[in-house]
Amino acid sequence: MAAESESADDDSFESSNPTPIGVKLGSTRTVLRYPEDADSDELTTVRTLTCLALYEDAITGEEKALFGEQAAAEYPDRVQYMLRSGLPEDDERAELAGRFFRELLAANGVPSDSAVVYAIPTMDNDAGLENLTEVIESSDIGAHTMRAYPESLCGAIPAMGAGVEAVDDVFISVNMGSTNLEACAYRRGDQLVPFSTGSVTGNDVDRRIVANVEEETQGRVHVDLTTAREYKEEHGNVGNFEPFSDVIQQPGGGSHEFTIEDSVVDALDWYLDAAVDEVANEFLPELANDYMKVYQLSLNNDIAVTGGMACIPGLAEEFERRLCEELDRDVNVVVPDEPDLAAAEGARRIAEKLAGQ
Repeated sequence: MAAESESADDDSFESSNPTPIGVKLGSTRTVLRYPEDADSDELTTVRTLTCLALYEDAITGEEKALFGEQAAAEYPDRVQYMLRSGLPEDDERAELAGRFFRELLAANGVPSDSAVVYAIPTMDNDAGLENLTEVIESSDIGAHTMRAYPESLCGAIPAMGAGVEAVDDVFISVNMGSTNLEACAYRRGDQLVPFSTGSVTGNDVDRRIVANVEEETQGRVHVDLTTAREYKEEHGNVGNFEPFSDVIQQPGGGSHEFTIEDSVVDALDWYLDAAVDEVANEFLPELANDYMKVYQLSLNNDIAVTGGMACIPGLAEEFERRLCEELDRDVNVVVPDEPDLAAAEGARRIAEKLAGQ
């Protein structure tokens, strides 16, 4: 099963130069970015759910695997999301993640003669980070070069310019992911005061939407986390939300149509308040205490905001407004064109430099 791709032809190509590949193996989705072919500036984007379903071939009895959206659709009862916490926590999850990654690479013909940079989250979990490193570095890609860089740096690169200008700047990056909220200051590529919290996440928004829907419908409707995430991604909008309707089947037959007016908006409002509080009152005071000059310089420069939550229309702008209000000063937030792809794209640009292109 081939993952969603910008290119219809993902075959590997022969070149005297290694193919630069950016990898973000994420808790919800995995993204790869690399050139379509040796003579083209077009990029291939492989984007798929980070999940795997194992099943037995009905004829041969051989164990087979499906990954991504196809696995989630066909085997919802047994599909496994092995990076729900952001990293493969143990040997079993690491083995599943390795199988998933190998299946993904094979299905898309990702070139082995490549310079690979992969984005890693800012998390205090040495065992999980070692497992993630093993999953990627034991794969068939990266024959030329294999390097890891912080996800918040990789994601900031396409937000700050057309190349890798961010590496030579002083700035703050905030990554709004599914399993963590990350913030970090960078001084010419050097990571200062890395901050991460699992208490303000995209997954928390999904859980709040589940609870809010039940409350808003007075207990008549209960949606699962997958549906809640779809509501967030398809209908979430800060400042310009439009109520929407959905239908569920009733036990014993019939259907029930319901309208969502507040459930998504309230969950996003909680997220924004919590994210601003963590950045303004936890991360920034620590940065100011350890690196006052960097603190002052970085707040005068653009703040890069990336990650899946930054894809929600109006969210980054409202984050900027509330952060200005909380800090009682002006700050400027910049967002890449595709926040959910930014880490893989920034990693690809670094890989391009490492490959000498």
